[in-house]
Amino acid sequence: MSNSNSNKIMVPNAREAMNKFKMEAANEVGVNLKQGYNGDLTSKQAGSVGGQMVKKMIRVQTASFQRTDRTAMGHQVTVTYRARLYL
Repeated sequence: MSNSNSNKIMVPNAREAMNKFKMEAANEVGVNLKQGYNGDLTSKQAGSVGGQMVKKMIRVQTASFQRTDRTAMGHQVTVTYRARLYL
């Protein structure tokens, strides 16, 4: 089994921004993080912080509009497109 970690920050200057982002997400879900090691968190707390981070990074955009139905003359249908935006 390999011992590599794929969870690395590719831009060294981004580390501080990611830490700030993590603290903001933790604050939003009511988890108290401290600087450095947070090994005393429960799995539920850690998961809620990570989930909040993902929720903020990946937004789902929905667009709906009316168009003429191509199968029935004079009818309108609602078309909905959903797209994920990775911020």
